[in-house]
Amino acid sequence: MNMPWTLDPDRLFDPNPGRRSVARRLYSEVEGLPILGPHGHVPPALLADPDATLGTPAELFIIPDHYVFRMLYSQGVPMEELGVPTVDGTPGEEDHRRVWQRFCENFHLFRATPTGLWLSDELINLFGTTEKPTGENAQRIYDHLQERLASPEYTPRSLFAAFDVEVLCTTDAATDTLEHHAALRAEGWGGKVLPTFRPDAVTDLSTAGWRHNIDLLSRTSGIDVVDYRSFLEALQERRSFFEEMGALATDHSATTPHTERLSGSEVEGIFSRALSGRADIEDAARFTAHLLLEMATMSAEDGLVMQLHAGSLRNHNTAVRRRFGLDVGADIPIAADWTRGLRTLLEERGNDPRFRLIVFGLDESAYSRELAPLAGHYPALLLGAPWWFFDSPLGMRRYLDAVMETAGLYNTAGFNDDTRAFASIPSRHDVWRRTTCDWLAGMVVTGVVDEEDAGDMAREFAYGLAKRAYGLQ
Repeated sequence: MNMPWTLDPDRLFDPNPGRRSVARRLYSEVEGLPILGPHGHVPPALLADPDATLGTPAELFIIPDHYVFRMLYSQGVPMEELGVPTVDGTPGEEDHRRVWQRFCENFHLFRATPTGLWLSDELINLFGTTEKPTGENAQRIYDHLQERLASPEYTPRSLFAAFDVEVLCTTDAATDTLEHHAALRAEGWGGKVLPTFRPDAVTDLSTAGWRHNIDLLSRTSGIDVVDYRSFLEALQERRSFFEEMGALATDHSATTPHTERLSGSEVEGIFSRALSGRADIEDAARFTAHLLLEMATMSAEDGLVMQLHAGSLRNHNTAVRRRFGLDVGADIPIAADWTRGLRTLLEERGNDPRFRLIVFGLDESAYSRELAPLAGHYPALLLGAPWWFFDSPLGMRRYLDAVMETAGLYNTAGFNDDTRAFASIPSRHDVWRRTTCDWLAGMVVTGVVDEEDAGDMAREFAYGLAKRAYGLQ
């Protein structure tokens, strides 16, 4: 008889008895703290509609989650067979039971990965699954999950309360009308679910459909974008609207963290070429570098925290992009020069007490070499949590080892889950809390900090740092 599937209550804690006992005590102090989600990608419509559900098990765990289907794809499972929608008309699997069957048959692929840890936590602790997924039990588990997902306790709103989410920030295009946020505010959710201003679709000239996005910007802002000056005015108007709707931050993605101040004639020329469809790759890169400075200036003026995610070469697999579109698991890290790249921005705004910049990178070698020293000097700069490929137990440990001695705890911004997978939010926060508590326990048993300070630091990691970094007090 198979034993019930469970999780080790001491998972992620060091086996050394002395260190483990300290980690347990620290974790007991933070395990029940509310969840702050200052950056993520949960669609606000999921919470704005009181009748919304999380869908089928396949829709919840597999189809929208590139962490899941990229692993299966890497082992030869076609994405069409996983229900991932195509953009080229290729037919895909529509039977969600068959999608789930393929997932369970390949569940072993997630062993020793953070995705496996999150999935196991969700299935066991959130949904009460007692069997590890296999091809043989796939349909039994599917039936069990379907029953749970159909119950009132598993609606998005019910889970939001059960997760004890204090604040959840979404990520919204600059042209978004924020109708779902308005609906939530009207129902009394003001301060609980907040928008974040994401202008990449209009600031990155290489974005597919950029000219159409500019037309949308004109309509939503009420400002006819005909030149660079009117473009900035439209962005400023949209930022003001987002701030009125409760936004705390902006979010910007760039391949590299390069910033460059262009002359008026240069930037006007690039924007004019873009409007007429003549801008090239170099124009797009220089325009992004310049716009990051403009966004920093606006943040200093309106108080929105500026987030910068850099170091990913997006859509590396051209065949996958053509069939499935953008952002389907083929984004790959690159080396990034943060010291030279951010210099212009930090020369302009790094000492400005009105400005705050939180940076996220995918070049681990830059953590200790560049990012920690920069954050340990410039008052405006904070280090974001280990991001994406490093949002993992070992990635977190390497991050903590690399940055804490040089940057210091209070020059970091705590944790955010950065997820589209709503049901995984508590699992992701739990991994961070367990990992930071174990890391702090190591500091205690080696005499670097005492347990009183470690307790304070554990609460900061879990809650306090993010609350201050994003102005959530």
